[in-house]
Amino acid sequence: MKRLAVLSLAALLVAAFTVPAAALESQFGGYWRTRAYTMQNFTGEDQTEGMDWSGVDTRARLYYTAVFHENLKFVNKFEWDAVWGDTTLGDIGSDGKSLEIKNSYADFNLGPVNFKIGIQGVAIARGFLFDDDFSGAMVTYKGNNIEVPFLWVKAYEGYNLGYGKDNNNVDVDYYGILPIISIGESMSLNPFFLYAYSKDASSWPSTASYEKMRLFYAGLNLDVTASDIAAIWFTGIYQGGDADTIGGGCVDFAAYLLAAGLDLDFSRVNFHMQAFYATGDDDADKDMETFFVPKGQSYYWAEIMGFGIFDREVSANSPGDQIGNIMASNIGLKFKASDKLSISCDLWGAMFAEDNAAGEDYLGAEVDLKLTYKLVEGLTLDVVGAYLFTGEATYEGSDEADPYEVGTRLSLKF
Repeated sequence: MKRLAVLSLAALLVAAFTVPAAALESQFGGYWRTRAYTMQNFTGEDQTEGMDWSGVDTRARLYYTAVFHENLKFVNKFEWDAVWGDTTLGDIGSDGKSLEIKNSYADFNLGPVNFKIGIQGVAIARGFLFDDDFSGAMVTYKGNNIEVPFLWVKAYEGYNLGYGKDNNNVDVDYYGILPIISIGESMSLNPFFLYAYSKDASSWPSTASYEKMRLFYAGLNLDVTASDIAAIWFTGIYQGGDADTIGGGCVDFAAYLLAAGLDLDFSRVNFHMQAFYATGDDDADKDMETFFVPKGQSYYWAEIMGFGIFDREVSANSPGDQIGNIMASNIGLKFKASDKLSISCDLWGAMFAEDNAAGEDYLGAEVDLKLTYKLVEGLTLDVVGAYLFTGEATYEGSDEADPYEVGTRLSLKF
């Protein structure tokens, strides 16, 4: 796979420089960041050091798009990751083999319909439902005030088990419709429906407990710009369906997620707040009431409990970016001191929607501070400090210690 990635990149670059200029426009872009940070006491205690980390890592992304004409593009994104001192790429010599093909897809129009076919990315419901790369297709009808995307995600392919006539039975597919309706210039509605199906989902690690699975999500995103200053957003999702379980049982899915936020921007001062609630399971009946997505969900929130900028670990027992059985709220302030410097402070509180096995629910209260400074045009430095006042659901026992992290990130994009 690594050799294929290198050959693919080389072939694309050769093609970019050999095809006649009149026939092809080449667009390049990219992103680079290096982070140095320390994460301490993420287990909730200071003796085992089981989740402690101090180090430096780098990520680089290179984007290449071949534009044949206004109705056809070939989009590619490549990625390298390195931990400094790691033998894969970051050690002395630094000859790495960790090239990844992040995206590679054809983007073309047939009349009012746009097609994206291949390895691509999509975000659904702000990441509360899906925010990841995938192999599949996105077909979007574009009208005057409406777009209607149809989505197919190949989540799991049965041939991974070898050849055989029943391998298609263990395929897992997502199907979705995600219309976006613009109401004037101040409101956007995005109702959506996503269906996950498999005749036998037990071979996929994300659904190993289920055989036949019929899982759906129905919801709505609402975005309102109340004025030049205020913006409000809302997301609601209902999860339903059923599945046969290993051993002959069955389970019904009945869960939901609610989230909302407010943003007030007064030029140099920005005030923001948000809250979300995702159900948990409070009994042992056959209903599965914990909101979950088999794979693809990713919503970053607090620095320590919700990944944030340094997304290596989250504090013990937090669901991280997999939002389920949790309620959390945030209030924050960002001050733009100058054109180059901004300072932000965010306060977070989080708890389980339903108690854990020990009868505890409070994860803690977190304080996040961030300073952002533009060193030169295009190059940005972030300095972050975060501290979590732990609750009993994070850790309860001897040697209790609050988690904290401190770090910097240097980044650029083009």
